[in-house]
Amino acid sequence: MFIRPRRNRKNAVVRGHIRETRLHADHLVYPLFLIEGSNQKIEVPSMPGNYRWSADMLLGEVEACLKLGIRSFILFPSISESLKDKTATYSYAPDNLYTKTIRSIKSRFPEACIITDVAMDPYSSDGHDGYVENGEILNDKTLPILAQMSLAQAEAGADILGPSDMMDGRVGYIREALDDNGFTNVSIMSYTAKYASAFYGPFRDALDSAPKAGDKKTYQMDPANKYEALIEADLDLEEGADYLMVKPATLYLDVIHLLKENYQLPIVAYNVSGECAMLTAACQNGWLEFDKAMPEMLLSIKRAGADVIITYFAKAYLEMMK
Repeated sequence: MFIRPRRNRKNAVVRGHIRETRLHADHLVYPLFLIEGSNQKIEVPSMPGNYRWSADMLLGEVEACLKLGIRSFILFPSISESLKDKTATYSYAPDNLYTKTIRSIKSRFPEACIITDVAMDPYSSDGHDGYVENGEILNDKTLPILAQMSLAQAEAGADILGPSDMMDGRVGYIREALDDNGFTNVSIMSYTAKYASAFYGPFRDALDSAPKAGDKKTYQMDPANKYEALIEADLDLEEGADYLMVKPATLYLDVIHLLKENYQLPIVAYNVSGECAMLTAACQNGWLEFDKAMPEMLLSIKRAGADVIITYFAKAYLEMMK
């Protein structure tokens, strides 16, 4: 036998020579949940190790993450019901909780890359990503609201905007609004293939942003569909997106790979709350070993073709690597 693949597996050094997939801090984005008040750090029950932070406490967490090597953060706000309405006006109100926090982070840590969430659901009394009228989510009435929200976030200092709403045409609408107002350097990370997944539950618990009625299947993609993602990606590319995202990640590795093989833009994968909670629960029950299973999960996403991974495990992974 002249060819013995095992020779290249004989020790850690040799295995390192031929390792095809490597995951570094630069590839990771850490999601952070924001709440009102001060001196607040509240663990999300369905996401052990992840917290909802008041703005003052959030600064300390960002600093700790920067020291670990995490430089990119995506922020999600939990807004009180009293501030929600049908048109999500609080999302672009002057100095709202979200934009004020972005300014604070960028002022203290200008090196941090801040990614935002653009969708109506955290601010909508209906809990949907778009404008609701007579039980229907109206695509074109949603776009101006998303544009106003985007401008408020760009003015606050956001580096990258993440339209997560899945309304048709929103990337182009937002891009035009940004460019017309002088924000040509603000990037758009489009949620290109966001599926109507059952794995968003813990996230919605953290933000209390579940729909008040109905579901999101008229705008989020059918989990049965793969090639429909190419239609969405073509549109996002034409409309000026800078990144293409697949969400969730581990259950849609084939879609991540499909986009990576067909587009030159960076591919982002969102390792969502349910995926992380599922693995954490199995480890807490002793069925899996966290220090082995968690890195394998993240490596699988990177191997599939993701250039960037948004994951609640970002901090734990880098602590483990150190």
